[in-house]
Amino acid sequence: MSVKTKEAARLKRRRRVRAKVVGSAERPRISVFRSNRGVSAQLIDDRTGSTLAAVNWTEAELRELRGVEQAKRAGELLAQRAQAAGVQTAVFDRGGYRYHGRVQALADGAREGGLTF
Repeated sequence: MSVKTKEAARLKRRRRVRAKVVGSAERPRISVFRSNRGVSAQLIDDRTGSTLAAVNWTEAELRELRGVEQAKRAGELLAQRAQAAGVQTAVFDRGGYRYHGRVQALADGAREGGLTF
């Protein structure tokens, strides 16, 4: 029996999700990274390998917020930047994390900001 760390198990789940979720220019992938200190997300066109929009917790507007409210505001900012880039719909890649807490709040914020997925 092999011993798996939490990170190794998350990466295995991430690969499983990425095998099914692919972003395009019309419908890019929202890739989420969650750390202990904050969340970041990117809109990625997998066909060209380019990032169309991104948001990071280290930005001045998000730095003073904590937890779920930081993630929700990050989702709203990502939706604004996506619409500026001409994106209306996306697919959500939870990155191997459970769809709960900050990850769910980021998705809800992006939906409230105008993105559909």
